[in-house]
Amino acid sequence: MQLFETKRLLVRPLSHKDLSALTAILSDPEVMKYSVRGVCDEAATKAFIDWCLTCYSSQGVGPWALVEKETGELVGFCGVEPELIAGVEEINLGYRLAQKFWNQGLATEAVHGVLEYAFRHKGCESIVAIIEPEHIASVRVSEKAGFTRYTMLEFHNRPVRIYRMNSQEWEMASSR
Repeated sequence: MQLFETKRLLVRPLSHKDLSALTAILSDPEVMKYSVRGVCDEAATKAFIDWCLTCYSSQGVGPWALVEKETGELVGFCGVEPELIAGVEEINLGYRLAQKFWNQGLATEAVHGVLEYAFRHKGCESIVAIIEPEHIASVRVSEKAGFTRYTMLEFHNRPVRIYRMNSQEWEMASSR
């Protein structure tokens, strides 16, 4: 069941059919370098997919599969999901892409599509992005998507930037 598409990507819910391909992505130490979960084996990836399925049914959102239109290959995931930040549940933007898809603009493309879907179709009022300052590529992706203001916070014992965008700010950023 496709949720939406971008120029180069089809976006749909993750499923257990994605287990092998997603495990290959999430077991890559470079892909997971800035993840609080760390590298995931097949059991951890299955648990992540199970959690995504629960999010879809209980929240209507979650990390969604990114599939390259041209090849049908799983690129990774991107989506918004509930996250407890400093004792407050927030809607958090998150994504991971296989290394072979880095530096092609796909993360930025996916984030733009997810933000539009989340704000326009899922009624999200505010979305945060949690990024370690050293993760320069993610900082760039978030800024290209319109995230401009952030606060510093400790998250899972790591100093992070918490970027925030509300629906009005997104409307302004996306109309440029």
